[in-house]
Amino acid sequence: MRRRALTYLGLALLVVATAVTPASTQQSIMVWGDNLPSNLDPHALYDVPSSFVQLNVYDNLYRYEGNPPQLKPWLAESYTASKDGKTWEFKLRKGVTFANGDPLVAEDVVYSFKRVMGMNKAAAGPFKAAKVASITAPDAQTVKFALEVPYAPFMSIIPVLTVVNKKQIDPQVKGDDFGFGWLSSNSAGSGAYVVDPSTYIPQKQLDLKRNAKHFAGWSHNTKPIETVKAREIAETATRVNALIKGEVDIGDSYLPTDQVERLQKEKGVVVQRNESMRIFVIRMNNSKPPFDNVNFRRCMSHAFNYEGFIDVILKKFAERNPAPIPKNLWGYPQGVKGYDFDLKKAQAECDKAKAAGAPVGREIKLHFQAQLDQTKQAGQLFQSDLKKLGLNVALITDTWPNMTTATAKPETSPDMWIHWVSAYFIDPENWIGTMYDSQFHGTWKASAYYKNAKVDELLRAARAVPDQKERARMYADAAKQVVEDAADIWVYNTVELRGVRSRVKGFKFSPVGSGNELRWMSLE
Repeated sequence: MRRRALTYLGLALLVVATAVTPASTQQSIMVWGDNLPSNLDPHALYDVPSSFVQLNVYDNLYRYEGNPPQLKPWLAESYTASKDGKTWEFKLRKGVTFANGDPLVAEDVVYSFKRVMGMNKAAAGPFKAAKVASITAPDAQTVKFALEVPYAPFMSIIPVLTVVNKKQIDPQVKGDDFGFGWLSSNSAGSGAYVVDPSTYIPQKQLDLKRNAKHFAGWSHNTKPIETVKAREIAETATRVNALIKGEVDIGDSYLPTDQVERLQKEKGVVVQRNESMRIFVIRMNNSKPPFDNVNFRRCMSHAFNYEGFIDVILKKFAERNPAPIPKNLWGYPQGVKGYDFDLKKAQAECDKAKAAGAPVGREIKLHFQAQLDQTKQAGQLFQSDLKKLGLNVALITDTWPNMTTATAKPETSPDMWIHWVSAYFIDPENWIGTMYDSQFHGTWKASAYYKNAKVDELLRAARAVPDQKERARMYADAAKQVVEDAADIWVYNTVELRGVRSRVKGFKFSPVGSGNELRWMSLE
């Protein structure tokens, strides 16, 4: 009851913060009702909530646009790559400034990259595999990356690097914090919007003001949104109620089916439905008994009711995806069957695990995300069927920040946890590469703590091969092996569903960022 009371109090504060006026009457103010990141530092986080800040407050050398997503020149006008694939040179646009008026030059890009790698947070993950030997600024408009070895997905990961203002951050550095103490609640970007630090409350409210001098301009949008008030609302039903009442303009992209059906009946609300590359996965900690036994993992894989979840609970707003690569991406292992829901097969595999000494009788803790109802629905369905096998599964209400922090070590990583792997960059490397190469153990994406020498070899070889067809074969072979080893439970490929007030125009979806880019939008 206390959590629910606080939720309603938060909604009341939301209305107060928006001048006690429904969003629908404010022509230059949008109220954003999606989940907020745990802090505002673009180099500290690497998840969907953080993309809201990264796409709107900061810029990248290249950026993904559209669906299917395509790489577009952004801060960089062009690039060249050496024949051996080890040297990459980017030419920056002239005249670009940060929101505070400082010129954006190549040294800022160098500083940003070194900051990402020095902080060694989640955003550093994709670049670790690239093995960047050095990054230099030969002149104010040129950035040069030198790689130790060729890395085929290099251009795919370039948008992960958000560029920050060196002059703004340097004076704020305290010890070895890289300025995180300051940047976690301020902004130092060149993006289309600027953070208002005076009103910021972590994971509660964030106000953005339009940067009218953004380099990309606003000629495409004659009525840009001047102010965006992003507000965290803890419960799905409360977010939907606020959307229906016109208290928020846009909700989250993780809507459960029952809420989709509510919104479809409402006048003044549009449900944006877009094919994505977001994979729904139930992780298993392969380092912990009984999950270190492949037969037990296969038991679990056969015990999830995929058809019941997708067809009945989700009412077919998703497509079965039995492997760790999206079906709509090259490299997917065509013909892979994965695991079907079959409790007899599950029991047989469980019996094999028990005979081998696996402690199948111990309590298993399955963590789900408190703010996302669909993870709870999946957990409850799974718990019910596992009980039929005599398996004792406890559902644990948890949060995304807490779970991702826990995955840093195999002994603290949950037995099982439910989440999505979204499109952070478009390459199989984003999914299978960073999820199942053992060198990434300690990151949330590799939280299965899976290790297979054959898979490691395939994934590492694929990064050095320039030919996409050959890379696709390697990723497909690796995926087949990971499925054979039942490293995790892959459920579906997402159709993203997001409630939007009809007064919002110009919403543009891309799997990278899930439609979080504000500069296209206007209000009627």
